[in-house]
Amino acid sequence: MKIIITGANGFVGSYFVEKYSSKYEIKTFSFRKDDINTLDCSGVDVVFHLSALVHQMGGASEQEYERVNVTQTLELAKKAKESGVKHFVFMSTVKVYGEETDSKYTENSECHPDDEYGKSKLKAENELLELSDEGLGFRVSIIRTPIIYGYGVKANIKSLVNLVNKVPVLPFGGIENRRSMVYIGNLCHLVDVLISQQKSGVFLASDDEPLSTSKLIELIAKNLHKKIYLIKIPFFQTLLKMLKPSFHKRLYGSLEVDNTITKERLNLKNPYSVENGISLMLKDISG
Repeated sequence: MKIIITGANGFVGSYFVEKYSSKYEIKTFSFRKDDINTLDCSGVDVVFHLSALVHQMGGASEQEYERVNVTQTLELAKKAKESGVKHFVFMSTVKVYGEETDSKYTENSECHPDDEYGKSKLKAENELLELSDEGLGFRVSIIRTPIIYGYGVKANIKSLVNLVNKVPVLPFGGIENRRSMVYIGNLCHLVDVLISQQKSGVFLASDDEPLSTSKLIELIAKNLHKKIYLIKIPFFQTLLKMLKPSFHKRLYGSLEVDNTITKERLNLKNPYSVENGISLMLKDISG
């Protein structure tokens, strides 16, 4: 089976290429380096679209999110459809639902994105579903992901790993939030199953259980063989909420997904537990 992957040099793309290059004939395309007009999709079975402008801490303009996440996505999808590609797999995000919440998001939850990143991804999803045509044999699969972790991960998880490595006492004891994450091996397994079964629609990726921030830090410390003490400091959470609200939200907020529908539709079983995933990530990081 022939696959074109965009964003193949990124975190998810590089893992997928390494893991599945013996199973699929993989060709890569870069919007930064290549011209969409020269892309040849003839004879290609699947386009796996990973390239995106992801959530920027410093912010990015609405126009830039629109250009990268919507316009480029639709250019690629239309080219694929016109060339006879049968399956378009789009990597989306749980940001299309909105922000942190105490209720669980499912495949059928209403979407109310709060930031430009989430809005651009939802717009791309809707436009792609309009292009989908089972009669013509053009299927669109959308995968919404929570935080993805594994070797090469950046941002929040990497910051936590660095913190645990350097500081033996942290003020994050007793945090009982619930955050869904997905190990990169579980996510790429879902993509592989989806491609094999050629199912269309919206799918949710997730590990089998959510973690609290405290539990995540404990698992990181355990696998780094670090002795760590998590303590509760009076007023620390309140102070953090006042001074660093976005940081507070990531540490104390809950964002849980229930992907039962996805698992049932694909007869999907995650090959890795949360503990496996954290262990493998840190084994790779430490060499």
